Amino acid sequence: MSTYYVLLGPPGAGKGTQATAISKTLGLAHISSGDLFREHLKNQTELGILAKGYIERGELVPDDVTIAMIRDRLSQADCQPGALLDGFPRTTAQADALAEMLKEFDGQVDGVPYIRVLEDVLIERLGGRWTCRAHGHVFHEKFNPPAQVGECDIDGSELYQREDDKAETVINRIKVYFQQTMPLIEYYREAGLLLEVDGAQAIQQVTADLLAALSTAS
Repeated sequence: MSTYYVLLGPPGAGKGTQATAISKTLGLAHISSGDLFREHLKNQTELGILAKGYIERGELVPDDVTIAMIRDRLSQADCQPGALLDGFPRTTAQADALAEMLKEFDGQVDGVPYIRVLEDVLIERLGGRWTCRAHGHVFHEKFNPPAQVGECDIDGSELYQREDDKAETVINRIKVYFQQTMPLIEYYREAGLLLEVDGAQAIQQVTADLLAALSTAS
């Protein structure tokens, strides 16, 4: 029987890093909904063209299109042992749809690891990022500061702060995440599937805690 996990965590929680580590350790395919969308759009698949039409009109891509992309990905050979879903579901309606879909694969959501990080820590992590104009090297005011303020250590080009890394944008992104995702967190908590892990710890410790939590869910 296949194993399916849904990874939750706010922007700045290190979800991408943890997803890579967990999927590699457990031998599960990492399915990022964002990567999946980009792949379909780039390859101009039938689903990609359909999604592009909604995006160009400034409309939300309907759940059934997103779900079709997920179903298509789960049907591929590398997902036979199961998968770690990242970025989907985002709503309780999508969670219901996922539960129905997984029945087609004789599976179910076996656990929902949630990387919990306080808002002020997330703001500190995300709000201090600076990017080099030449090649996109990333620095951080606190965690990885450049040797010279405003200058890239690697190529000497100017460092600038992207719009989505500015404090006011970061605060809004985090607030929107919690507003939109809290119902989903509660949905999985009530189902007895939520596995909360402290995301403010060192990366390796978060990974260890996530793997320990998942071992109890399997």
